Amino acid sequence: MDYGRFKFEALKKEKESRKEHNTINVKEMKLRPKISEHDFQTKFGSVRHFLHDGDKVKLTIMFRGREMVHQEYGRKLLDRMAEELKEVAIIERTPLVEGRNMIMIMSPLNKKHAKGDQHTNDRRPTQEVEMSVTVPVEEPGAESGSNNHDAEDTNP
Repeated sequence: MDYGRFKFEALKKEKESRKEHNTINVKEMKLRPKISEHDFQTKFGSVRHFLHDGDKVKLTIMFRGREMVHQEYGRKLLDRMAEELKEVAIIERTPLVEGRNMIMIMSPLNKKHAKGDQHTNDRRPTQEVEMSVTVPVEEPGAESGSNNHDAEDTNP
């Protein structure tokens, strides 16, 4: 076996081993204590998507100025996020204040898929809808003014 072939096979094996390796990314979502409901729902959807993909999520509440006095608002926000995500994630690190930020780390319940695995299509099949059409039936004695030599629909 020549050296070029050896290098090619070694590279191929290394590439295959990398493909099967699971890498866990940590995604960060930053929030403020005075977040509106719609903004919270938007961030909640993103966090749920990250967890569904198998990534860990670092939730950061950023306090500014006098908001540091009322850290309980940030704690309530993180508790609410954890409560709504309890079926898809666990709390890996409880809320902890570091400087002006309160940080909590959540990890998914299910494992992340390897890159080589094929993900199933999340789209649901369309539902078959049964439609009924009513067609007016002409009375046998009534004349329509045109010949009945027109093409008739033979489909039921």
